[in-house]
Amino acid sequence: MSKIKILSEEDHSMKVLVSNSDRSFVNALRRTMIADVPKFAIDSMRIELGMFKDEESGEYYESNYAISDEQLAHRFAMLPIPTFHSDFYFQEECPSCMDLVEDQRGCPSCQIIYTVSSAGVDGGKIVEASELNVIGDRRLDIPDAFGKIPLTKLYEGQVLHAYFYAVMGRGRDHAKFSPVSGVTFRSRQHGVMNVKSRSKMLFDLDLNITAKDFDKDGKITDIEKVDLLRNDLNHVGPGTDLESEFDGAISLEDVDGEYIFKFQTDGSMSARTCFEQACTQLKDRFESLTVQLADAF
Repeated sequence: MSKIKILSEEDHSMKVLVSNSDRSFVNALRRTMIADVPKFAIDSMRIELGMFKDEESGEYYESNYAISDEQLAHRFAMLPIPTFHSDFYFQEECPSCMDLVEDQRGCPSCQIIYTVSSAGVDGGKIVEASELNVIGDRRLDIPDAFGKIPLTKLYEGQVLHAYFYAVMGRGRDHAKFSPVSGVTFRSRQHGVMNVKSRSKMLFDLDLNITAKDFDKDGKITDIEKVDLLRNDLNHVGPGTDLESEFDGAISLEDVDGEYIFKFQTDGSMSARTCFEQACTQLKDRFESLTVQLADAF
């Protein structure tokens, strides 16, 4: 059975060590995180057209802006919408909406509505993500950390008055529903000192790793130090003047069955939530496959 050890964790990023596993399983976890973890994203918008009166100045503004509707929709669609999996449903699974036709679906349990009402000024005003106002639960406001994301620019006489509708989806249907912005893994490696005399060439460069970092067997097993060693070896590797002379005096060797898995979320959920959801989705998929195979044979 595979084992997971958290090496580092922040709000929107995580680094874990996967042991007793193989490359196919870790890659399945990666693909599941990208394509199957549910996430809210803005899926449609309604822009109010016409002339609007500014209550403060008494002036009238026209509903127009510099970019096309398609560009505006794309920018809003990529915003990190807070996602709470236990509180919401997919529209096709929502108890209140599942029996309705698609264009009539949408209730507080399966849809989030945002509104923007912003007017331009002389010289231009940047409309930022923080200007989206959620209709309902304030937990669903765009996180403060992403409030400065620019969406469009309005000039004097222009106004954007619109409603945006977010629904739950999966990354396999559209990239806007993918909760991660980067998912990578590599085999865990150990640093091995093959030729002590030539290894001194690296140590003399006074970078990160010294001879004292190697144990009595001439190895470095600490994950963080191996990362530093990997960077240091770039100074004596291919494309450097020292490559031929250094000649692999120190090398990196893969550890069988162990992988370093790293990822970042887009801010719609915490890294821990994303990882737990990916594990749950992968588990359910394997269980479903097991049942199907049992029925087939």
